[in-house]
Amino acid sequence: MHLYDDERLDYLPGEDIKIIQSPSVFNFSLDAVLLGRFAWLPIQKGEILDLCTGNAVIPLLMSRRTKGNITGVEIQERIYHMGVRSIEENRLEERIRLIHGDLKDMPNVLGYHKFDVVTCNPPYFQTPNTSEINPNKHLAIARHEIMCTLEDVVRVSSQLVKQGGKIAFVHRPGRLLDIVTLMRTYKVEPKRLQLVYPKAGKEANMLLIEGIKDGNPDLKVLPPLTVYQDNNEYTEEMRAILYGT
Repeated sequence: MHLYDDERLDYLPGEDIKIIQSPSVFNFSLDAVLLGRFAWLPIQKGEILDLCTGNAVIPLLMSRRTKGNITGVEIQERIYHMGVRSIEENRLEERIRLIHGDLKDMPNVLGYHKFDVVTCNPPYFQTPNTSEINPNKHLAIARHEIMCTLEDVVRVSSQLVKQGGKIAFVHRPGRLLDIVTLMRTYKVEPKRLQLVYPKAGKEANMLLIEGIKDGNPDLKVLPPLTVYQDNNEYTEEMRAILYGT
């Protein structure tokens, strides 16, 4: 496989899956891996959609947990092509397809209420003053709400998922109330919530949340997940999630 510029071929944690990365364009991070492990997936069949898919890290991870069909949507053409080549490298073309496009167009492109599961690792940061945005456009779009807002993500996810289907997001704890408010506004009832902590005694820096379209109120708060021990090695729980050990 030909790699461009500063691209490299890495393996996903705990998997024999190769993925193309580039520090100047897109590298997956722990939040994507955790979402790929956290989201409920049908085992045998189903239609699964990942918005803001980047280099297809979440579809690649989910391909090991489900035999269903997985679709990813990415707006940045360069990153979309990285994902396509990663899927080809792993010979998963029959299981995973990527779409280069704007997630806001997907209800009309893919159809309303077609998916059993929708996931998204969206841009975390509301758009600040221009001077505060990363000058690298690829990184800026991935991190800031330039091409889509949190409301766009929740609204579109609700339009795409079936009644009774599940939607899962990873985000920052500071946006928790915004996320819950928007989920309920668009008829997605929060059902599972987990906070992720970098180390014991530190503030949470990540949240995982899953809801059901037109579900009944009943939020379960899962035990907290701590990523690192004091010696900066992964906790046993984190190692089990990443490597199955």
